[in-house]
Amino acid sequence: MAAEPQIPQVPWNGLGLPPLAGRILEYLVGHPETVPAEAAAAVGTSASAAARALRLLESELLAVRVSGRGARWSASPPRPALGSLLARRRQELASLENHAELLHEVHISVTNHRFASDQFEILDTQERVTARYAHQLRAARHEVLHLVMPPYVAAVDGVPDRLAVQAAAIRAGVRFRSVYDSDTLTDEVSLQTARRGVEIGGQVRLSSGLPMKLVIFDGTTAIMPLRRDDAAAGSLLVHSPTLLHVLAALFESLWGHGVPWGQQTRPVPPEPAADTPNPRTREVLRLLSLGMKQETIARTLGVSRRTVQKDISDIGTALGARNHFQIALLAQERGWLTPSR
Repeated sequence: MAAEPQIPQVPWNGLGLPPLAGRILEYLVGHPETVPAEAAAAVGTSASAAARALRLLESELLAVRVSGRGARWSASPPRPALGSLLARRRQELASLENHAELLHEVHISVTNHRFASDQFEILDTQERVTARYAHQLRAARHEVLHLVMPPYVAAVDGVPDRLAVQAAAIRAGVRFRSVYDSDTLTDEVSLQTARRGVEIGGQVRLSSGLPMKLVIFDGTTAIMPLRRDDAAAGSLLVHSPTLLHVLAALFESLWGHGVPWGQQTRPVPPEPAADTPNPRTREVLRLLSLGMKQETIARTLGVSRRTVQKDISDIGTALGARNHFQIALLAQERGWLTPSR
């Protein structure tokens, strides 16, 4: 006896049928003149539930009662029966799509002061920016890109919650890459946020002179400030594919030139006289080459400013340099700014 063909599982909800009704229909297709008890046993449900499902299939013209007294059932020819149901669902979906467009037009008409077009939306309050950022963060599925610099819009006390959402997204497979502005990485909140971001699995780099703040979600939506130096002026929510492409290219350029965040448990004293400087010396040099101030370098490395001053002085002595520019130039010529293998 030939084996029965295997029918793949189908999301019957898409046709407006409960999953139980769909499974019974699949059984009827291969078992004509079935009684409700037999169908119930085959799909693992009660006879009464199977009977209700059969009546629903009958109302949708997907099943017929072939014997009144014995209550036997068979499936209608699937192609025309399901084709008719699919056609009806397509009409319903088309109607819903038109309704969605009407709702969008109403939405724009009552908030037209916040829309430049359907490609952009102006978030004119801190609450709107924070709420939309949180929503997009939770909806991210692939990658989130950040350019981070003050002034900050979100409240400081909301940082732990955002980091918790970020950690959950990273565990789910979302990649987080952030570039922090090294010129402004002086406050404790920024430093702690960057360090915590690395700890939970994010990637962080430092770069000097970022042009603006920016966050891009999955390459489909971005949030950027309306004014670079005024957080209260609001932000722009971007949906435009063209602008998103440009913003992503800007981020990748800054990311490519950024210095990876260095993680040292306990910085070791530098050895500036050696031909191959140790990691701490390289880190001081690389941060110095970005134009970072000594205080910022000290905060980044977790040491005192006096320690950084001594490190730079020792490096200058070893190189025969008298200022920061000469240190960077001579270190570059020696290859000390090239990442060690």
